[in-house]
Amino acid sequence: MHEDAHHAGGFLVHVAIGDPQAPLAKVLGVLAHHGLLAGERLRSEVQLVSIGDHFDWGPPEQREQATSEALALLQWLASHPPEQVILLAGNHDLARVCELSHFADDEAYAAARREADAAYRRGQVDAVKEAAFLRRYPFVPTAETLARDLSCFSVAQRECVTALLRSCRLRLAHAHGDLLLVHAGVTVEDLALLHPPLLSPPAHDARAIAASLNEFLDARVAAWDQGPLDLAPLQRSGDLAFGESRGVLSHRPVDPRHAQAAALDGPPRRRFDPRQLPEGVTQVIGHVRDGKCRTEMPQWCREPGRDGPLRSLSILPSDGGETVSYGLGTADQARLLFIDGGMYHVAIEAYELLDLDRVAALE
Repeated sequence: MHEDAHHAGGFLVHVAIGDPQAPLAKVLGVLAHHGLLAGERLRSEVQLVSIGDHFDWGPPEQREQATSEALALLQWLASHPPEQVILLAGNHDLARVCELSHFADDEAYAAARREADAAYRRGQVDAVKEAAFLRRYPFVPTAETLARDLSCFSVAQRECVTALLRSCRLRLAHAHGDLLLVHAGVTVEDLALLHPPLLSPPAHDARAIAASLNEFLDARVAAWDQGPLDLAPLQRSGDLAFGESRGVLSHRPVDPRHAQAAALDGPPRRRFDPRQLPEGVTQVIGHVRDGKCRTEMPQWCREPGRDGPLRSLSILPSDGGETVSYGLGTADQARLLFIDGGMYHVAIEAYELLDLDRVAALE
């Protein structure tokens, strides 16, 4: 099925890695465990696609380490030739130039995060303190945003992400054969927002989708001078007035029977029905771990979940219309392949990578 991509660019091995939100040594350990490194670099015959979200991991006690090591990881990946390492943007990556663009320096961010910590209290929110925090920082939706979600930021990270965007190194999508690699998935309605809109049949072609998404990003970056990068209508940053971020970098698949109606409003959305994904394309995404998938889609799951393995979601015809099935492994004709295995939370040897040629776990 992917024969045309087997030797693309002269590479013999084509691999995708899920959200590398983990200590640098662990990320490199995963790559080494799978035989992808030669010394401190990727082997020359290996092409690696990072699905995005290189920042923000660990508890508060690891923030300093996470802040510096995430930047070091992204710089290490970017130091490889652009045809060898494809960097996809996740919501955490672009938050550096969106929600976090309002912080002029590290000291301003640290002061805001201290206030967020005092209000969030590791999930036991002090409503009075949060209200005061949001009056001072209305460009974030909640105290939790800085205390947990975007808790490991530095201006140096923003400068790195900005440089990668302006050099067209950080992408929204990548096609490998008929696989479409994107951070969180794109629906038919998302594609209709592009100019010109992608409608059938181009919306069923991975290469056409990837090209259109990347052209959209490049146009927005070219028009961007200062302040937050505007990615509407595909993606909306979160703030006090708008609420949490929504769109192609933030949304998650859900069984609509288990979703709040407001989360499905859009696009852009917080949640999407996977039956809205374009047919004929298998999307490879990160962004969401197994436990969250099972919470959002409990009736479509086949077995207990765990971090580490690859997962897939299939949509098959049935007497009642369509049947959705989610579970471990890479099912044939899957509509979605999930590769965020919760790297921080599992042993190195348990973290699976996706072989893009075999469409299976890398052996």
